Amino acid sequence: MTSSTLTAPAARRGSDYARLSRRVAAEGLFDRRPGRYAARIALTLGAFVAGWAAVVAVGDSWWQVPMAVLMAVATTQVAFLGHDAGHRQMFRRRGPSEVAGLVAGNLAVGLSYGWWVDKHNRHHANPNHADEDPDVGAGALVWTYEQVTATRGLSRWMARRQAWLFFPLLLLEGLALHVASVRALIGREPDGRWSTPVRHRAVEGLLLLAHTAGYLGLLFAVMSPGRALLFAAVHQGLWGLYMGCAFAPNHKGMPMPTAEDDLDYLRKQVLTSRNVRGGRFVDVALGALNYQIEHHLFPNMPRANLRRARPIVRAYCAEQGIPYTETGLFESYRQALAHLHEVGRPLRRG
Repeated sequence: MTSSTLTAPAARRGSDYARLSRRVAAEGLFDRRPGRYAARIALTLGAFVAGWAAVVAVGDSWWQVPMAVLMAVATTQVAFLGHDAGHRQMFRRRGPSEVAGLVAGNLAVGLSYGWWVDKHNRHHANPNHADEDPDVGAGALVWTYEQVTATRGLSRWMARRQAWLFFPLLLLEGLALHVASVRALIGREPDGRWSTPVRHRAVEGLLLLAHTAGYLGLLFAVMSPGRALLFAAVHQGLWGLYMGCAFAPNHKGMPMPTAEDDLDYLRKQVLTSRNVRGGRFVDVALGALNYQIEHHLFPNMPRANLRRARPIVRAYCAEQGIPYTETGLFESYRQALAHLHEVGRPLRRG
C-alpha cells in the first residue's frame, strides 16, 4: 500500500473523530457494563478453574491430550479478560483494572500484565507502523521490504518461506510470550535502568513464580513425567496458536504507514485495521477483537458495545470517504498470508 493511499485530505479532518465520538456517546456506548462483565468474568474464570479440576480428576491418562486442547481455549479466553482490563473496559479506575489484569495475566496465564500493557499501548498509538508498532517489528517474521533486506542466515531462509511457516511458528508463540514476560521483569539497560516500565514489578514476579510453580506442580503431581510434558506442549502450543489466530486478522496485510504519511487519529486507526464478519460465535472466539476498527477508535469501550458501535462507525466512514475494511475470517488469513508471501518475494527471485 503506497503512502498516497494513506494520505488524508487536510480539510476539516481534525474534527472528524470528535464528531464520530459524539455520535457514539449519544448511544451510551461508552458506558460501563458491570453486569455483563461480572457474568463474563464468572463464566470465564469458572470454566478455567473447572477445567483444571477436570485435569486433576482425569489423572494419569491419555485423555489428558484432549484436556490440554480444552485448556488452551480456556486460557485464551482468560487472556482476553486481561486484554479488556488493560484497556480499562471493565472499570474506570486504574486500581481495580490492574488487579483484574494481574490475576488474569500473571497468575492465571503466566503473562506479564505490565509488559503487555506497555507493548500493546505502543501498538495502539501507531498501528502497523514498522518503526513504532512493536507488533510489526522485525523478528521471526518480517513485514516490510526493508526488513527483508536486513535478514541474514536462518532469518533470510525463513523470510523466503514465511507465509508457509506462519501457522507452525504460532505454536511457539506461547513460549515466546512467557520468555518475553520474564525478560521484561528482569531486563536492565547497560546503565542499570529497567528495560521495560512495569508498575508492580515485585508483585508481577511473585505472581509469575506462583503460576509456574502451580502449573508444573499440578501437572507432575497428576501425571507421569512424559504425559505431563506432552500436556504442557499441547496446551502451550495451542494457546499460542489460538492467540496468534485471534490477533493476526486485525492488521496483518493492511496498509503500513510511514513517517511521510500525514494521518489524523481517525484515519490512522481505520485504515490500518480490519474487521472480521461473523455472528456471536466469532465474537466469543475472538474476544470481540473482530471489531478491530471500533476497538482501535475507542479502546476503553466495553467489549459488549463494540457490535453496536460498528454500524455507526461504518456509516460515518462512508460519509467521510474513508475505506472501512471488513472480511470473513478465512479471507482475513488469506490476506495476511498474501502480504507475508509478497514481502518475501525479492528473496525468492534470488
